[in-house]
Amino acid sequence: MKTITRTLLTCLLAGICVAPVAAQDKAPAPAQALAPATEMPERIILNLTADTAHEMAVTWRTAPGIAGRIEYAIATPGPDFVKAPMTMAATTEDATVATEEDPAFRAAYHSAVLRNLQPDTVYAYRVGDGARWSEWFQFRTASQKAAPFRFLYLGDMQNQVLSQASRTLRMAFRTAGDVAFTIHAGDLINHHNADREWGEWFAAGSFLYAQTPQMPTPGNHEYGKDGAARAGSSVTDQWRHQFTLPENGPSGVPEATETHWYTDYQGLRLISIDSPQLDRNEQARAQTIAWLDALLARNPNRWTVIFLHFPLFSSDPDRDNPKVRAALKPLIDKYKVDLVLQGHDHGYARGAIGPQGPASDDAGATYVVSVAGPKMYDVAELDWARKTAARTQAYQIIDVDGDVLRYKAYTANGQPLDEVELRKP
Repeated sequence: MKTITRTLLTCLLAGICVAPVAAQDKAPAPAQALAPATEMPERIILNLTADTAHEMAVTWRTAPGIAGRIEYAIATPGPDFVKAPMTMAATTEDATVATEEDPAFRAAYHSAVLRNLQPDTVYAYRVGDGARWSEWFQFRTASQKAAPFRFLYLGDMQNQVLSQASRTLRMAFRTAGDVAFTIHAGDLINHHNADREWGEWFAAGSFLYAQTPQMPTPGNHEYGKDGAARAGSSVTDQWRHQFTLPENGPSGVPEATETHWYTDYQGLRLISIDSPQLDRNEQARAQTIAWLDALLARNPNRWTVIFLHFPLFSSDPDRDNPKVRAALKPLIDKYKVDLVLQGHDHGYARGAIGPQGPASDDAGATYVVSVAGPKMYDVAELDWARKTAARTQAYQIIDVDGDVLRYKAYTANGQPLDEVELRKP
């Protein structure tokens, strides 16, 4: 009975049914049938907007033909908040999505941006259609002023997301359940349009995604493999249906909407760079550089973090991204960016690099490569890295507190892996 209950719960959370696999069975799992979207809200997720103190974005999906509504209120110690919640209609799109399993998959995608919220306040919310509702979730808005907080950084989850990558994410929340948000450095899944894989990604985080904003940047596996930056890509299909991210990227690069973006959070400027698009699209590259230059030049925040998928400096001896490095590193050096957080190379490396090359921690930007999932690559001996680790799933907790930024990395089983403290004079 317990086995049946656990299997049923997995199906309900993921929108897929996956048969248990013995730990020693290394054969590829058979393709799973695509489960239809349900009448109940599923894949509920929070995203930050550009105004983190006064707004929060909520996205979910249901079966097609169902309306979307959201109820929300300032959370109270007891249940009284449910008596008179505020309500609003979601933006709903009954969409046909070309998935790997079904070229005409149908679902209703709902999104709502809650506005005019009070800063530094806990809100409760639920989503549904007026008759069928999710449970109540809670989130906290940002403070309007610089204030201490922490966030979580994950590299690629990508492979065996529910069965193996999930442990990294969940251990991170055991270590620091009070993180303000999570950033994902691309390759959330392996096949850009495989809805069963997106189902695994949402099941891996489950209610955590609905209470803590998730902020992804796309990797190459969020694109099709036809060589074009957009054709056949989940970035223009499932990506924008499933996330509601800031729409403040380069004005001359409309295809980068919700992939290049930035937001400010309590003294930190966080910038997502769509590195596959930057690598492949020469015309957009110059406009992206100009956008980033302006963002860094007019930055009122104490700290700056850029995150992207393709590393400027690789941990794998056979991989390199010279176009991305040439585009970004001059600006990173010019404006003294503090952290550059990356994925793609399926290993761990951390070190500081300045205009002249490898540097001390206070003389250059700190670059990190990390992986959350079980797929592993070789890690080279690196002249720029102060710490490396091969065949290691990891998560990173970053604390921002006034003039100090503390970076700590942990292995997937919760053991300390690496740390560095950065200070502003």
